[in-house]
Amino acid sequence: MKRLWFFLCASLVVIVAASAVGAQPPQKVRPPEDKGGQVADEVLVAFRDEGHAAVVARAVGAKVSRVLEGLHVHVLKVPAGSVEGTVRALTHNPMVEFAEPNAILHAFLEDPNDPYDNTSCYSTSTAGCITQWAWAKVQAYDAWSVTKGSPAVKVAVVDTGIDVGDPNYWWPDYTGHEDLVSCQSIIIKSFVSGESGNDDDGHGTHVAGTIGACTNNAIGVAGANWQVQLMGVKVLDYSGSGTLSAVASGIRWAADNGANVINLSLGTDTPYKTLERAVNYAWNRGAVLACAAGNNGTAARTYPAAYTNCIAVAATDSNDAKAWFSSYGADWVDVAAPGVNILSTIQDDWTWCFLCYWYGYFPGYDALSGTSMAAPHVAGLAALVWATGKCSTNSCVRSQIESTADKIDGTGSYWRWGRVNYYNAVK
Repeated sequence: MKRLWFFLCASLVVIVAASAVGAQPPQKVRPPEDKGGQVADEVLVAFRDEGHAAVVARAVGAKVSRVLEGLHVHVLKVPAGSVEGTVRALTHNPMVEFAEPNAILHAFLEDPNDPYDNTSCYSTSTAGCITQWAWAKVQAYDAWSVTKGSPAVKVAVVDTGIDVGDPNYWWPDYTGHEDLVSCQSIIIKSFVSGESGNDDDGHGTHVAGTIGACTNNAIGVAGANWQVQLMGVKVLDYSGSGTLSAVASGIRWAADNGANVINLSLGTDTPYKTLERAVNYAWNRGAVLACAAGNNGTAARTYPAAYTNCIAVAATDSNDAKAWFSSYGADWVDVAAPGVNILSTIQDDWTWCFLCYWYGYFPGYDALSGTSMAAPHVAGLAALVWATGKCSTNSCVRSQIESTADKIDGTGSYWRWGRVNYYNAVK
């Protein structure tokens, strides 16, 4: 089964890059138990000569619907139920570089004065009363004496969007999560058909909070970067699912719009070529990609994390042990980062928070676990390294992160380099 998952267990400037739509709360329907699937009438194809695309498509009873800009991948419309047969036929055509289903991907869920940083505990839905234990573990407090980030650094959260409100929201006075929109510049863009870039799930907002929640503002939680420009690229819908074509397009858009760092807390167990092409495109445009390793609890590879141009991130707990759910393997996982009971922002309106009203998480703030939560600790660190000015290339930033990691137990078996250390990377 083809699958793509989420990996979950100053002044405000909000730029809406998606077309406005009539905003409605997500439907109260349960998510599918099967996390797999694909679009029933679409196939993704790369042609060796794009001039032959229409002819080759007609030969298999398909037609070109659109092209994924910058990636040279065509989306073909095929008769419903004929995806597998069409892929087989196209794969054997010498004019075709590759053909694959348009799969469905999912999220991988499983000392400032901010009260829940390390001074007051926050009562969470499942983890009891906790603080943000991860910042001390990775020596973020020492790192913040070197750099607190820079508004010139752009970090793209390719996910379910970020809670910034919606211009057609049924509660028009709601303008998004205070602990994000009150300090950071946020650009949003949607690749989910008929939806704005606002988060109606909660996952993307949680990831964004770890990277850049407003810090030293006497409310809520602390983010890795006190100053940063966030890009909320919505490729997954309210239930945390999205098409391969949407994810690839979102990665490409982020790279084309200057993202220095791209966080991908999502994935699949299938090495789709369209996804790899998007990752390579972003890397070649200069972005650092932090990719969640997955929650399989095995050494089986997941993608995009296992691609060469991703920093694959496993999850650790407060004792620096590998999280029980985390995928692992030093031959493909690069680093580890905190990913158990991570307290961060979540969609602030219960009506719009799918994770809240179906899974019982609290709106506003809550603790989530997963390699989805580990990856933004690495994305946040990458942004801090960029902010120091010590690196001018993504290769340099990646090297700083990996070579300065703490070699905790499991290094060399579960992951190659160790658990990230913020201070070592920026000092």
